[in-house]
Amino acid sequence: MGLEVGGLLGLIILIADVYAIVKTVQSGASTGAKVVWIVLILLLPVVGLIIWFVAGPKGG
Repeated sequence: MGLEVGGLLGLIILIADVYAIVKTVQSGASTGAKVVWIVLILLLPVVGLIIWFVAGPKGG
């Protein structure tokens, strides 16, 4: 009947991943670096998001 905790956690991770991808595309990094970051975020949703948060491209 209600939304499961796992489903809610998955939704939060999805939203955070989409945010990270948008911020990566808007960054001033080279095209190759952007592609690498996006692939990392897509292949490793949780770990990739943490790595992006710590070491990802900054600024726009």
